[in-house]
Amino acid sequence: MEVVATVGLGIPILAAAAPDDAPVSEVGTINVIALVPERLSDAALVNAATTVAEAKVQAIQEAGIPATGTPTDAVCVACPEIGTPQPFGGPRSASGAPLARAVREAVLRGIG
Repeated sequence: MEVVATVGLGIPILAAAAPDDAPVSEVGTINVIALVPERLSDAALVNAATTVAEAKVQAIQEAGIPATGTPTDAVCVACPEIGTPQPFGGPRSASGAPLARAVREAVLRGIG
């Protein structure tokens, strides 16, 4: 499992907050790239992307930042195209649990 995160929190937001028409003047985004060592089914890839988002939010919250991310966050989960596909990528699955821990650690490192 390999996870890399760039963490910029210039514009922390809550995902479901009321609309804000203020112009965006600061740069800041959280980008997470995760390389999962086993093949994932299409459904497991969707689960894995959700797991990445959940672990990112957990790290932000643990850092004491009242946000779920930034307006421009991005996630990429990659896996091999060969092998038996794993059916699940959620945070308690065999593939998703180590992914969640690795994302949390990468985002916390980025937050500093």
